[in-house]
Amino acid sequence: MELREEVAKRRTFAIISHPDAGKTTLTEKLLLYGGAIVTAGQVAARRRARAATSDWMELERERGISITSTVLQFPYDGHTMNLLDTPGHQDFGEDTYRTLLAADAAVMLIDAARGVEPQTKKLFAICRARRIPLFTFVNKMDRPSRDPLELLDELENVLGIGAYPMNWPLGNGETFRGVYDRASGALHTFERTEHGAKRAPVRTAAPTDPAIAALVDEHTYREFLDQLELLEGAGAGFDRAAMLRGDVTPVFFGSAVTNFGVELFLDAFVRMGPPPAPRVDAEKHVVEPTDERFSGFVFKIQANMDPRHRDRIAFLRVCSGKFERDMTVRNVRTGKDVRLTRAMKLFASDRESVEVAFAGDVVGLANPGVFAIGDTLAEGDHIRFEPIPAFEPEHFALVRSTDTASYKSFQKGIAQLREEGAVQVFYPYGQTRIEPILAAVGALQFEVVKYRLESEYNVKTVFQTLPYTTARRVRGESVGSATLGSSARLVEDWDGNALALFESAWSINLVQQWNPGLAFEPFGARDLAREVPA
Repeated sequence: MELREEVAKRRTFAIISHPDAGKTTLTEKLLLYGGAIVTAGQVAARRRARAATSDWMELERERGISITSTVLQFPYDGHTMNLLDTPGHQDFGEDTYRTLLAADAAVMLIDAARGVEPQTKKLFAICRARRIPLFTFVNKMDRPSRDPLELLDELENVLGIGAYPMNWPLGNGETFRGVYDRASGALHTFERTEHGAKRAPVRTAAPTDPAIAALVDEHTYREFLDQLELLEGAGAGFDRAAMLRGDVTPVFFGSAVTNFGVELFLDAFVRMGPPPAPRVDAEKHVVEPTDERFSGFVFKIQANMDPRHRDRIAFLRVCSGKFERDMTVRNVRTGKDVRLTRAMKLFASDRESVEVAFAGDVVGLANPGVFAIGDTLAEGDHIRFEPIPAFEPEHFALVRSTDTASYKSFQKGIAQLREEGAVQVFYPYGQTRIEPILAAVGALQFEVVKYRLESEYNVKTVFQTLPYTTARRVRGESVGSATLGSSARLVEDWDGNALALFESAWSINLVQQWNPGLAFEPFGARDLAREVPA
């Protein structure tokens, strides 16, 4: 009974958005209303701004963007919330993809003035491919915004998903005063607080209350009532089953920066959001979250979250059963048993020891090099989840350490950054591994790697951009004697597998003609986030 009850209390979700839609601010406010923090920090371009809890890396605070995923667990209304904050920038889409594999639902954040933006479409494609239940929060209603009916139409026409408004805004920009909760029939009006650092005082009233009419001008009030009448006249109710299939998204309006509508959204998400769902493993076995035997998979590895200890943490999503500290499990990839002695509950860069966890929870495991992204951990070897593929890289750069005395630190840094999936690492085929070639989905990843090598490993480096745009796995005999020409290069990956780097699709076809005995095959997963047209 304990297992079923605990699993039912879990809500594990990711937040996705286009850059600058307010994702980190919304994350902070959910933590504020969840009681996990006392004062919300904002991401702002001024030096004295408070640092956001979820942006623990110094470069994130300097740039005002989320670069790496974080896990934030907090209790709310009798439930355990596992919030997975993801990078918004498309160059870090691979990290977002891995994180979404660990989520049971996603919150899509929309800028009320801009609507559906390019990165919104790309991240939505990942959710649609996995049929992840999607909640939508239309943010920044405190600024001049587009008509809410127009925004709903855009969600349906551009993304192809049904949009059902759970609340409705009264005004926008300077006239924004609150939201009407369609479930209760009450209009929630808010008072602004300084920088939204504290909970916003709220009052409820009927939308026809004369006091509500006095809050805004006559045109705004009449338009609000007319739109409510239009919504109620539509007649269709909310279909939760369609939401769980990913066909309908409940839509909430509000302002994360002023806290307007955040608590209403959080309450509704706890009530409507899905608990941990069954998962299908590589052998097509259905793994129920309430199965007694423990199972989970590693979806992320992060080095140096605590710079004082130079630690490496493996992020484990529990899929079934009960996790207990000091339990022994099987790493299905290696076939070896591992005792999970150093387990922790994660809250951005903070952590504390965890004794037990249940399906839906994310546990941090100290990783002395025994875990890799995609590893299945289970009691026995009856379960093996699908491995998490790397994306096909599109950018390549040769990296050198400028100080030979720090070469060991350079090697260690490259190895650990590769291990956590921050970048892919190649070397010239059959040669001494001195100068690595880094491969990435987005060019901004190189900037992050350079920054981290210097700040975390005290290594100064020089990056030389290479002209290649794609990589192919090379299979066949006599790989080392392949004829490639000047527009391609033969390399090997960390495990010694042969690959060829190409400047264009034309060069791939040409090299294939020159080497009929070799096969040049794609080796990475397609990046769904980059395939959707802008």
